[in-house]
Amino acid sequence: MLDDLIFDKWHEECGVFGIYGHENAAELTYYALYALQHRGQESAGIATIDGEKMYHHKNMGLVAEVFSNDILKTLKGHAAIGHVRYSTTGLSTVQNAQPLTFGFLRGSMALAHNGNLINAHQLHAFLEEHGSIFQSTSDTEVVAHLIARSGYPTLEENIRASISMVKGAYAFVVLTDEKLVALRDPMGLRPMALGRFGDAYVVASETCAFDAIGAEFVRDIEPGEMIVIDREGLRSERFAAQNRKALCTFEYIYFARPDSNIDGFNVHTVRKQFGRLLAREHPVDADVVIGVPDSSISAAIGYAEEAGIPYEIGLIKNRYVGRTFIQPSQELRALGVKLKLSAVRGVVEGKRVVMIDDSIVRGTTSGRIVSMLREAGAIEVHVRISSPPVTHPCFYGIDTSAREELIASKKSVEEIREFIGADSLAYLSEANMMKAFGVESLQAHSYCNACFTGRYPTEIYEDLNKFALER
Repeated sequence: MLDDLIFDKWHEECGVFGIYGHENAAELTYYALYALQHRGQESAGIATIDGEKMYHHKNMGLVAEVFSNDILKTLKGHAAIGHVRYSTTGLSTVQNAQPLTFGFLRGSMALAHNGNLINAHQLHAFLEEHGSIFQSTSDTEVVAHLIARSGYPTLEENIRASISMVKGAYAFVVLTDEKLVALRDPMGLRPMALGRFGDAYVVASETCAFDAIGAEFVRDIEPGEMIVIDREGLRSERFAAQNRKALCTFEYIYFARPDSNIDGFNVHTVRKQFGRLLAREHPVDADVVIGVPDSSISAAIGYAEEAGIPYEIGLIKNRYVGRTFIQPSQELRALGVKLKLSAVRGVVEGKRVVMIDDSIVRGTTSGRIVSMLREAGAIEVHVRISSPPVTHPCFYGIDTSAREELIASKKSVEEIREFIGADSLAYLSEANMMKAFGVESLQAHSYCNACFTGRYPTEIYEDLNKFALER
């Protein structure tokens, strides 16, 4: 994919959606997945139930590529779950596309998952030794086998027993012949929200999915909470105590859509506050502030307002460079960023430019954008990053580089500045980043900043990698 070749951003994780109690469940799920497309572009899938049978369809590609009107008509039923995927465990194959569907003694079951199970490798080996046969290399299937092997009389008891063996980050939706179940990991590392659509209930990774179908946001699903929805209505229970909350801050920095609300905070508002705090912490004399589209625009507006410097659209994103764009040859790869972005000469020419970006991972793209701005006539380029330096990989559902590929893990800020060719470079500190959430003490916050600090909220296994379950 083009992004893999020329962009050094972290990839989104996955997006999940579920609905129970509506005759057009499949169609509504389709529109919700459209709204969640930014969270994963490798594959998409929907599973539905009509009380007697489960129907499902999934394939590689974007939501609009995977589903047609004819396909949606075959997905009958009053309840559905859907998924958009970027692979963080397992290869990018149709076998690993979700929802995963199974038939067993108690009937049909479909699962969809956002996150990463850090002990999936160990559980996978245990299950294989005890006779389980896997049809995918996704960590999600591990949970399905655990549920199927549990001998309790109710689905809720089987899920509770199975999930107690799992470690890591997850937001699960489970669909059976009779029920829709949604659950969020005990630390709340991955987001999940509950809503209403008329008499139907909906759950989603982000509230933008509710907005897309006209559903009403009810509340965030709490860490360690399991929601069960069936013909009797909705009920909630805790399957694990919440010892510490650790929502991933990158949801606000980069992953989530600006119009989403996560755990009480609007994403755009938080990003804008990041920019304001960044301007206070690292001011610079300049003529114009620009943001790297799309995730840095909100922070750039905040920086400009706080600094009293005009905000302008200085970079234009080409939205028609798709997932399947022809891969550039090695000798042209350095020019590839221009396929995605172009500088607005009329905005930056002869100007001292502050370029706001949300993060630097490997540094290659940042350097190319700085060069592009200089070619367009910028006389100075000052780079400001609305998050701390990324020094450690993530193991909770974000496909990150190995630590040795993270430029901030081996270079100082000054060395990174020199590498990307900027006139100055500065990052938002962790302390100021937390102030955007009203947190004044780094000793008492409820977010995961492990990629900046190396302070992981769970134990980490040394053999963790994306392809741990491959043969």
